Amino acid sequence: MPKMKSVSSAKKRFVLTATGKIKRKHAFKSHILTKKATKRKRNLTHSTIVDPSNVAGVRKMLCI
Repeated sequence: MPKMKSVSSAKKRFVLTATGKIKRKHAFKSHILTKKATKRKRNLTHSTIVDPSNVAGVRKMLCI
């Protein structure tokens, strides 16, 4: 059986933490920023943890 390949886009977007959680960045921070409030843009800057309902899918994409 051949090796499992991880999804290349997932490799670029997710990082595994030391405790085994999956870290991600917020969306909607790249362009069309003039209509967004400063507070909203500031809150989108920080990274966060992937929601538990999506962890299984992300792990499958990363072949963990």
